Amino acid sequence: VQLQASGGGLVQAGGSLRLSCAASISSGRTFTRYVMGWFRQAPGKDREFVAATGWSGGTILYADSVKGRFTMSRDNAKNTVYLQMNSLKPEDTAVYYCAAGTVWSRASSEYAYWGQGTQVTVSS
Repeated sequence: VQLQASGGGLVQAGGSLRLSCAASISSGRTFTRYVMGWFRQAPGKDREFVAATGWSGGTILYADSVKGRFTMSRDNAKNTVYLQMNSLKPEDTAVYYCAAGTVWSRASSEYAYWGQGTQVTVSS
């Protein structure tokens, strides 16, 4: 599984960004096999969980810090997941990573495949 995240950038506080993560899946496997997650890492801090969704995208787990502001979705026909981020705050500034695994979890250790990350910077 190869993951390519995109959509980061610089935005003012209160603004919005939409991140995308496109997955390339090896033959014999399907995108719906994988739980997909978003994590972020700010400078000097540990990587933290943001959101995760199971194979259908029907149930999504969010970190309390983003609940009500961020929306994760997945399009299985396009092998892509999205993270719509609204009402952004300076504390949302981080490198955002998408990840794929087989266990629906907040723990980064449960995700075997990681994208390269995309920088999100929110100015005050």
